[in-house]
Amino acid sequence: MPTSEDGSRHDSPELDRFEMVRRAPSHRLQGAVTDMCGFRENMPGHFRAIEYASLTVPLVISFAEPFAIGLGRNPSDNDRFASFAAGLYAGPVVIESFGGACCVQINFTPLGARRFFGRPMSELTDRMVGLDDVLGVEGIALRERLGNAPDWSSRFAIAEAFVADRLATADRTQAEMVWAYETIVSTRGRTRISTLAEKLGWSRKHLAGKFSDAVGTGPKTLSRIVRFNHALGLSRHANGDWADIAADCGYADQAHLVREFRDLAGVTPTTVAAR
Repeated sequence: MPTSEDGSRHDSPELDRFEMVRRAPSHRLQGAVTDMCGFRENMPGHFRAIEYASLTVPLVISFAEPFAIGLGRNPSDNDRFASFAAGLYAGPVVIESFGGACCVQINFTPLGARRFFGRPMSELTDRMVGLDDVLGVEGIALRERLGNAPDWSSRFAIAEAFVADRLATADRTQAEMVWAYETIVSTRGRTRISTLAEKLGWSRKHLAGKFSDAVGTGPKTLSRIVRFNHALGLSRHANGDWADIAADCGYADQAHLVREFRDLAGVTPTTVAAR
């Protein structure tokens, strides 16, 4: 994709329907933020997107129309969200917009979000929480500054400075939790939970409580999401050989993989591939 002067990536919008600008985090945010995104719709309409279960914890700061968001279902008229944070959700998220959206989205890692928000991530799991509830008056002031900024480059600079300042004063994540989380991710969700607990000298109940606080889900659910995303990545290059993908990702069989895709993506693997 083409690149702007500030190093951000610009997606090529179909029929100029929307503008999307992405920026990778600087070294100050490495490990806590995966990327930042600016999004603006340029024409009226009713648009729908589906996001599959992932390890992203988004903070969305809106300057215009809200989104309609449903967790595992189509959103209703009461499911409107403008500026909010959302924790991990082990299922598909349906997002609808209506041609007037404009926002900045900061995508955190689960451990980075725990440090940034300074609260147990279980408070955000399976829900969207308003900006004023997660950041208070600081969040409202940030929204005003971002809304008044003249361009995406200025907005990204403001957002990055705000996040970096909060992270600089935040407590460090417990080393044992960093190790446990990174072990699950690096082994693509195939590490036995009992092995993690044994190596840490913790009970499985204690380990689950630590994960609930630091990540928002238990280690088993986290492993499912990691394994699913690995399978999703392989599917883009495997020409639909789902039996081989199931074996490579540690699923018991292809039927097991199909069940996981239905739970975490809401559709079958072949439907995901077609999309």
